[in-house]
Amino acid sequence: MEIERKYLISPEALPTNLDNYPFRMIEQGYLCTVPVVRIRKDDEQYFLTYKSKGLMVREESNLPLSKEAYLHLKAKIDGRMISKKRYMIPFADTYVIELDMFLDELAPLILAEVEFPNEDCANKFVPPDWFGEDVTFSSDYHNSTLSKRSKLD
Repeated sequence: MEIERKYLISPEALPTNLDNYPFRMIEQGYLCTVPVVRIRKDDEQYFLTYKSKGLMVREESNLPLSKEAYLHLKAKIDGRMISKKRYMIPFADTYVIELDMFLDELAPLILAEVEFPNEDCANKFVPPDWFGEDVTFSSDYHNSTLSKRSKLD
């Protein structure tokens, strides 16, 4: 089960000390968007992921892939390959902000996600001041949707 909130971030609002936080380079593509079946390269790890319908709460299953399997499936994605730099920023001694800075066609989009152990924590979450609009309940900002959009509005 994945329980997360998602926020738009303005480039002007970004923390000035991003270089102090670890980051990973991610590329992902979608074999199917209903239901969501995704392949992902996360640095040098590879995964096949299934996600159920939903907005803040979704079922999620991850299976490891070999590099060879990933490359084979990469040729079969539907839509664009998404590339992003993901910073991992600790917050409030409890959470980690996953700050995604999208690259290529989706730049300069920046989204922040925070995962929670339960819905109650998610509903009570107070984001830091630098977070922008809460887009948790908009499927427009699901990566599977972004993989299909011709451009950012």
